[in-house]
Amino acid sequence: MSETTPAAETAAPYRYTAALAADIEARWQDFWEKNGTYEAPNPGDGELGGEPAQAAKPKKFIMDMFPYPSGAGLHVGHPLGYIATDAYARYARMTGHNVLHTLGFDAFGLPAEQYAVQTGTHPRTSTEANMVQMQAQLRRLGLGHDRRRSFATIDPEYYRWTQWIFLQIFNSWYDTAQRKARPIEELVEQFASGERETPEGYGPWAELTERERADVLGEYRLAYASDAPVNWSPGLGTVLANEEVTADGRSERGNFPVFKANLRQWNMRITAYADRLLEDLDGLDWPEAIKLQQRNWIGRSEGARISFPVGDEHIDVFTTRQDTLFGATYMVLAPEHPLVETITPQAWPEGTHEVWTGGHATPHEAVAAYRAQAEAKSDVERQAEAKDKTGVFTGAYAVNPVSEERVPVFIADYVLMGYGTGAIMAVPAHDERDFAFARAFELPMRCVVEPSDDRGLDPSTWDAAFSSYDAKIVNSSDHQISLDGLSVTEAKERVTAWLEERGLGEGTVNFRLRDWLFSRQRYWGEPFPIVYDEDGIAHPLPESMLPLELPEVEDYSPRTFDPDDADTSPETPLSRNEEWVNVTLDLGDGKGPRRFRRETNTMPNWAGSCWYELRYLDPHNDSALVDPEVERYWMGPREGMPHGGVDLYVGGQEHAVLHLLYARFWSKVLHDLGHISSSEPFHKLYNQGMIQAYVYRDARGIAVPAAEVEERDGAYYYQGEKVTRLLGKMGKSLKNAVTPDEICAEFGADTLRLYEMAMGPLDVSRPWDTRAVVGQFRLLQRLWRNVVDEATGEAAVVDTEPDVEMLRAMHKAVDGVGQDMAALRFNTAIAKITELNNHVTKAREVPRQVAETLVLLIAPLAPHAAEELWRRLGHEDSVVHRDFPVADPAHLVDDAVTCVVQIKGKVRARLEVSPSVTDADLEAAALAEPAVQKALGGAGIRKVIVRAPKLVNIVPE
Repeated sequence: MSETTPAAETAAPYRYTAALAADIEARWQDFWEKNGTYEAPNPGDGELGGEPAQAAKPKKFIMDMFPYPSGAGLHVGHPLGYIATDAYARYARMTGHNVLHTLGFDAFGLPAEQYAVQTGTHPRTSTEANMVQMQAQLRRLGLGHDRRRSFATIDPEYYRWTQWIFLQIFNSWYDTAQRKARPIEELVEQFASGERETPEGYGPWAELTERERADVLGEYRLAYASDAPVNWSPGLGTVLANEEVTADGRSERGNFPVFKANLRQWNMRITAYADRLLEDLDGLDWPEAIKLQQRNWIGRSEGARISFPVGDEHIDVFTTRQDTLFGATYMVLAPEHPLVETITPQAWPEGTHEVWTGGHATPHEAVAAYRAQAEAKSDVERQAEAKDKTGVFTGAYAVNPVSEERVPVFIADYVLMGYGTGAIMAVPAHDERDFAFARAFELPMRCVVEPSDDRGLDPSTWDAAFSSYDAKIVNSSDHQISLDGLSVTEAKERVTAWLEERGLGEGTVNFRLRDWLFSRQRYWGEPFPIVYDEDGIAHPLPESMLPLELPEVEDYSPRTFDPDDADTSPETPLSRNEEWVNVTLDLGDGKGPRRFRRETNTMPNWAGSCWYELRYLDPHNDSALVDPEVERYWMGPREGMPHGGVDLYVGGQEHAVLHLLYARFWSKVLHDLGHISSSEPFHKLYNQGMIQAYVYRDARGIAVPAAEVEERDGAYYYQGEKVTRLLGKMGKSLKNAVTPDEICAEFGADTLRLYEMAMGPLDVSRPWDTRAVVGQFRLLQRLWRNVVDEATGEAAVVDTEPDVEMLRAMHKAVDGVGQDMAALRFNTAIAKITELNNHVTKAREVPRQVAETLVLLIAPLAPHAAEELWRRLGHEDSVVHRDFPVADPAHLVDDAVTCVVQIKGKVRARLEVSPSVTDADLEAAALAEPAVQKALGGAGIRKVIVRAPKLVNIVPE
């Protein structure tokens, strides 16, 4: 940007400069805050302020994904989504909506805790300081948030309700018959009355001890503690959910190795909702890519559970190809399968192949050695396509239920305990992994699905397995059942019915989705509202004891270990505060004061963001999670929104199977229990792209400051040394971050807002270029000059009617910008505003109607400048709640359009015709055109194709 000279400032003291922009923006930000301009009232609730009449308007609830208050502050990539939702929210207000748009902070989490470990600063102290910095940066951007509704997840009055929701989930079970959550007391009543039998292995309810009853209910509760294989990261000192482990088996945070370990942890029974989570995706306005990710993560598959007898035991397998049961020639268990120890004999059976034993003297030695080997691998490593298949024979044989053949039982690391039953029936002729395993261990193969090529029916001659759903079944008959000649679908139905008749299996559905691991061995998180009595039974705290606040501790870090040492276990910071852990409480259960031990894990950082949309609705309610009437107004189901939810939710696609799936689960539980009317949290989801920046690296591969790099002859240099350039993320560590503060200081916040919205489609990533920002600054300068006399500061418009050409340009812009704003196409909206502004710039005088329309059009995108121009045009009210312009259809039609006349595909004439010309009149005009007559040269006409008003195609004989 060229600096303004003193002479220019004297001649144009009211020119739109960075200094003037800064003054305007600060004044209007103060005005909005003082006057509560963005305060959205709730229905029938004057306490929240705002204009009561607003609540009678149609509502729009617009949200951004929760930001985390980082100590590094914002760079220009962070506000992309915030500016977009703000522009859309402003447009919605101007089109007659009561708009709820606010922003809080997802403030629990690992970064603040790590900073506390390094510096001794309490996580709350650093987090609150970061929030103050971020709030100042966001305010400077002119974001129209209802600030009274803001909060942070670390506020005790907020996480009181997070703990309350946890207790609702803990005190609930999923009724598969009603397909909904119900209070646990109703399940207890069913057990007590005999309406429902207790699970196998337990006696009648009345005869059970308190410990046994707690164990029974634990098998049903939607929040439960259990000993189960978990993802243990010694380097972090905590366990992780499956979703927090990367594809290469390492922690998402810190990149530490992750191991499987059996630990007692809290879980959420999200699997109970698997079908509903899938079904309800159809009613959501989400990107198909995100829906697909959720469907794949949930991983629903239909098949059969089949029981294979092994001595006095039986192994259950789940398969989607029960039609190939005759081809099952061996079985494989996950090394962790609970039956491995039971079925493994003391000695190898006679005739055991040497390759099956792994060189071990006994089956127990072989199994123990292989288990140790498998434990050192992550699930991802175990499932990877390895060249050499590994495994070992258990020494046990199972019986194939249809053929009654004995099949050997192996353990192998490519079978996981976390999927299905942890056991498979291996059909090597028709599965690539089984085929490779069978070849490695010299196991038999039987073809039971007829190949479509000429390979024949002997798998020993094949190079690879054959798999098909469109083939006939072969080699699958005996005296009990015949599948030969059936299609795959027919065979599945027949064998499933046969198994069910004999109690050997049943048709069933399986899911990839696992229950949500909900414990973390950390300090900076929500404490569990759970205490344990002397018998180890978990008891929920009564609501009167909420919030259970975090105690002070001397050491904020969980105990960490050698990242590669899997033989370790967690030690939490809270466990070191003995006074807080061991307490005497009266839980109000009639048993009086007793000694209890508190839960010393904390909730994961996802907990607070599972329900924050609800607290925005009613943030100061201290007697309920949310007022039911308020929730119905803002989020209840309505036409086009069968499940209710937020009208527009904008954020990154990286949360597809973490936050979004978890929040959907919590919403469904709260809906089932009658606390909310919406069964989905977010109706419309929009994923914004990323603002990228060039990263410059020296010969060592170290990032150098991007702002100090020089370009010469197509090459890049830092301090005289040549560096490489690559487009990537923007961030402090990459030394390429540009802060919004820098751009606001040089150009103003409105220019930054316009530039980020004009860079390209909102859902596409785009590179940052500071040099290009000036283009939007010039747009504002031209607009300013079209409205304001730079010498006097007064409005420079005339009170005359625009001519027809200007009216047409104005209404076309109004029509196009309105459509673009509604569809979040901000870049094309800005292009249309620019086009109209350029048209006005060429005019000798600027009619007031056109100037005011321009100001209203740009108001959602550049609100400070729009407010100032609106005031200088003589209006006393704010532009925020003004009506958005509406196009007059009469001015959207051109007086004439150009019609192209072609003969044999070549253009022979162009006609100026009315847009409403008929086909007959256009054909007549084209044939009468002298240039057309000359081109025809007297030839006859075989056909005339008319596409009024723009094309006539003549086909001569």
